[in-house]
Amino acid sequence: MTTELRFLFAIALMVGVLIITNVLFPPIASDSPAGPPTESVAPHAGTPSPTETSGVEHSAAGEVSAVPTSVDTIVAIGEPPPPERSVVVESALYRHVFSTRGARIVSAELPQFNSFTRDGVVQLVPDGQGALGLRLVVGGDTVDLRKLHFEPSVERLRVSESGSGSLTFRHQGSQLSVEVTYRFSADTYVIEAAGEILGAERALVLADLGVGLPLNDADTVAEGRALAYVGNHLREGIDSYPLRDVDQPGVHQGPYLWVAFKSKFFVLAMLPQSEEPGRQYFGGILVAPEGPGRAHVAVATEIAGDGQFGYRAFMGPQDYGTLTVLGDDLEEVNPYGWRIFRPIIRPFVGLITWVLMFLHESLSLAYGWVLVVFGVLMRIVLWPLNQKAMRAQMRNMAVQPLLKEIQTKHKDNPERLQKEMLRLYREHGFNPMAGCLPMLLPWPVLIALFFVFQNTIELRGASFLWLPDLSAPDPLYVLPIFMGISMFFLQWMGMRSMQEVNQQMKVMMWMMPVLMVVIFFKLAAGLNLYYAVSNLATIPQQYWIAKERARAQAQGPVKLTKG
Repeated sequence: MTTELRFLFAIALMVGVLIITNVLFPPIASDSPAGPPTESVAPHAGTPSPTETSGVEHSAAGEVSAVPTSVDTIVAIGEPPPPERSVVVESALYRHVFSTRGARIVSAELPQFNSFTRDGVVQLVPDGQGALGLRLVVGGDTVDLRKLHFEPSVERLRVSESGSGSLTFRHQGSQLSVEVTYRFSADTYVIEAAGEILGAERALVLADLGVGLPLNDADTVAEGRALAYVGNHLREGIDSYPLRDVDQPGVHQGPYLWVAFKSKFFVLAMLPQSEEPGRQYFGGILVAPEGPGRAHVAVATEIAGDGQFGYRAFMGPQDYGTLTVLGDDLEEVNPYGWRIFRPIIRPFVGLITWVLMFLHESLSLAYGWVLVVFGVLMRIVLWPLNQKAMRAQMRNMAVQPLLKEIQTKHKDNPERLQKEMLRLYREHGFNPMAGCLPMLLPWPVLIALFFVFQNTIELRGASFLWLPDLSAPDPLYVLPIFMGISMFFLQWMGMRSMQEVNQQMKVMMWMMPVLMVVIFFKLAAGLNLYYAVSNLATIPQQYWIAKERARAQAQGPVKLTKG
C-alpha cells in the first residue's frame, strides 16, 4: 500500500468511525437531559527509443513520429576527438559540471541540500549519466551531437553573488557547425540555453532530459515511488507517469509547455526559451526504459530558419514560490493529492505552509517546535466548533430514550412518526449529524499537512529531538505509539462520564487507536507530532465537557411533552 493510500484509508477510517458512533451506535444514556488521478499517459508501443532515434521524422509543427528506415545514426567521421574535459560552473546555489563531449551536463549538485543516500550534497544527475545533450534529426537521419567534441569558452566559471555568467561550447566540422551557450544567474536555478546550428536545413533538435533523478532521501522506497516524468500538454494539461512503470519505448505528441523529472523534493525541468506570447512549444516527448526505475526522456523542438534554437532548464528544489514564478503551472509538477481534491486541498496547503514558515522565521523556532505551537493554536481556533460538536452529542445522547419511544409508538404510522421526529428536533435540538460536521472541519488541515510534509522542501531534513527528519517516518516509532495512546486516553475520558456505554463503542475505543498506530507508522514524523500534540491540547476541553455531562445527568430524565 502506498503512503497516499495508507493515509487515505486512515482518513476514511476516522470518518467512518465518527459517523458510526454518532448515528448508528449512539451511547445508551440514562434518562437525563443535556445542555482528497493524476491521469497517466502510457507510451505507445512500437515507437522509437530516445537512444535510437534513427527513423524519427518531424512535421512543420515540430511534432515527432516514427517511420521505418534503414539509415543508421550519423556520427562525425575524421580524426579522433581530443580527450574529454570537464568545465565547472558554480555559485552559492549550485555546482554544475559540463563535459566537452557533447556540451552536456554530467553533474548537478545543490550545495544547500544534503543528500541522505550518499556523502555530500544532493545530486540531480545519476552517476555515469548526463542531461541537456543534443541530437539533430534531419529527415530520417540523426546526428548524435553528444558524441562530438565541443571547445569551451572558459575552463571554469564562478558566478558571483547577484551576478551572472555564460559558458559557450563550439563544434566546427567540415559540414556542420554547432554552438551552444548556457547562461547562469547566481540567484536562480534556471539555466538559459541558446544554440545555433549551421549546415542542417529543416532540422529538429532532441534535447535530453536524462534518465531520471538520483535517490537523495533516507526513505528510498517512498522516493522511488515518487520518481516520475511529467509533461504539461497545451490542451490536455498535466500528466505524470512513474518511471518504474516505463517498460517500452513511446512517444507523446505535443505541443508541451514543459517537461520534467520529479522526485519527492527536487525537479529537473525543461521549458521553452521564451515566456512571451507566440513562444515556441516542445513538439513531443520521447521515452524509453533505461533499467529499473529509470527512463530516458528527450523533448523535441524546432530550429528556426536562421539555425537558432533554445530552451530553459530548471535544476533545483521543489520550492512552490520559485516554480510558480516560472509560469505555466510548473508548481504542479508534484501536485498535492489526487486531481479531484486539489482545488480543496491547495488553499489549505498554501495557508498552512505560510503559517509554518511565518512561525519558523518570526519566532526563530525549529520546525518541530513550530508544529507543537501550530497544534495547540489549531485547537484554540477550533475550540468553539469542538464545543458545539460535543454538546450536540450530549443532546443526542439525552434524547435517545425519547427517540426509541417515538419509533416504537409510531412504527406503523410513518406520517405521525415524521411529525414527532420533527417535534423532537425542534424541542430538544436533536440532529444525528450535528456532532459529526463540526468535528470534520479539522481534517482538511490534517490532509493538507500530509501533503505539506510529502512535498515541502523547507521541511526536508528538519530535525527535532530524536527525529533526524520530520518529513520521514519516526525511526523509533515513538510518535505513532504516543499518538495512539493519546487517542485512546481521549476516548476513555469521553466514555468515563457516560452512565452506560454500548459494546460497539467499547470495541472502537480499543481498536481505533491500534489501527491508527499501524497506519501512521510509515507516515511523516511531523504529521504524527502534530496529531499527538493536537490530541493532548484537546484534553482540557474533553475534561470540561465530561463535567458538563455529569451535571446534566444529575438533573434527571428528559421527558417528551405532549403534542
